[in-house]
Amino acid sequence: MAFESLSEKLQGVINKLKGKARVTEEDVKEISREVKLALLEADVNYKIVKDFTSKISEKALGQDVLKSLTPGQQVVKIVHEELVNLLGTEEVGLNISPNPPTIIMMAGLQGSGKTTMAAKLANMLRKKGKKPLMVACDVYRPAAIDQLEVLGKQLNIPVYSDKESKDVVDIANRALKEASSKLNDVVIVDTAGRLHIDEELMDELRRLKASIKPHEILLVVDSMTGQDAVNVAQSFNEQLEIDGVAITKLDGDTRGGAALSVKAITGKPIKFSGTGEKLNDIEVFHPDRMAKRILGMGDVLSLIEKAEEAFDEEQAIKLEKKLRKQEFTLQDYLNQLKQIKKLGSIKSILGMIGIDQKAIEEAKVDEKQFVRIEAIIQSMTMEEREDVDILNGKRRRRIADGAGTTVQQVNKFIKQYSDTRALMKSMMSGKGPMNKMMKNIMKEAEKLDMDKVSKEDMEAIKNINSMEDLENFRKNLRK
Repeated sequence: MAFESLSEKLQGVINKLKGKARVTEEDVKEISREVKLALLEADVNYKIVKDFTSKISEKALGQDVLKSLTPGQQVVKIVHEELVNLLGTEEVGLNISPNPPTIIMMAGLQGSGKTTMAAKLANMLRKKGKKPLMVACDVYRPAAIDQLEVLGKQLNIPVYSDKESKDVVDIANRALKEASSKLNDVVIVDTAGRLHIDEELMDELRRLKASIKPHEILLVVDSMTGQDAVNVAQSFNEQLEIDGVAITKLDGDTRGGAALSVKAITGKPIKFSGTGEKLNDIEVFHPDRMAKRILGMGDVLSLIEKAEEAFDEEQAIKLEKKLRKQEFTLQDYLNQLKQIKKLGSIKSILGMIGIDQKAIEEAKVDEKQFVRIEAIIQSMTMEEREDVDILNGKRRRRIADGAGTTVQQVNKFIKQYSDTRALMKSMMSGKGPMNKMMKNIMKEAEKLDMDKVSKEDMEAIKNINSMEDLENFRKNLRK
């Protein structure tokens, strides 16, 4: 994640605050210093950092905060609010024309991920019921047209191109006529980039803008270029007057300063973020959600949206029936594994549900384990996936060789699967200890007057993981 280092440092500051019953002026000064250092290390523009920390100090030193019952939480709230303001306050969508087609012009330097972002955006819009056409107007970079055509074939989205012409204005205008005749309601124009900003590039983009009159000029910025990304955004905005920014490579090993600086410097909203290499790895940029992720508060809404997109409702109903009949097989396991992978890495999922980066690192999540499991199942015949009881020593050796692993790893996985299936069986039958525990919890919950339940009790309910925890919860309730 782009903000991993920044997130870890800011979460450290917040954890210090949460436990404080009283916050002094000295505490606020120390917090401001730590936040300032964290942001500077993340490559956030110095002027922005200075303004950001000044606002935090000013608000945190107010009497309403220092004398409140929960001053630590109040300061955390202030940091969150200012971070949201820095990122753009609210989600800003595309400028969709009431008279199709909507014309979106992609701009940016060479290597920023512009062509891939054009394809990702087209894919996202198609899922929302649009009928996009992509236009190859990068006529200088070797294989740029081929790249867009390959992406179009992968997505089954049409691409308009002309490899014989270098006149991008003419190509774009012919593409618009094509869109009108084929009833494409969105036209995404992929333009040329350079290794740096020059007058020739800007002149071509200005002529293209004047001719096709785009409803949206979307600047694609590589978050890994740090402060240079902010300078690029500022230059493009001054000469083209962009409508928004798409940040790429937010999943990479980058400090994230560009994403935090670009809105404040250009005044233009970040509209999309690229979160991976796959063509599904694009998110609408929500400042509030991103601020929560950075501060370790989780982003459950984005996780739910990803899950809704990744999981097949019809398949989920079939799986539920199989679970009820206790017919969950390794083929079902493989199907679920593939759907979970669509949500992103396990680390990113854990971050979205609010687990801080330090805890995730300490857990030492092995992402490669899922690749090994997938390889093991795919090395089995369909008969073996349906019935693991037929897996003798000879079959297990063949599976291990096919998956490029050891028989011991195959045996370990089969045992884990068998244990999971046994647990599911006990839960569905209503006889297992987990089932009894849940019934007991529900009985206790029914006795409660929920209006009178304290925050501490609610937290205690969430942390019930064993019969011992349940018994301790009961004792506390009786008191």
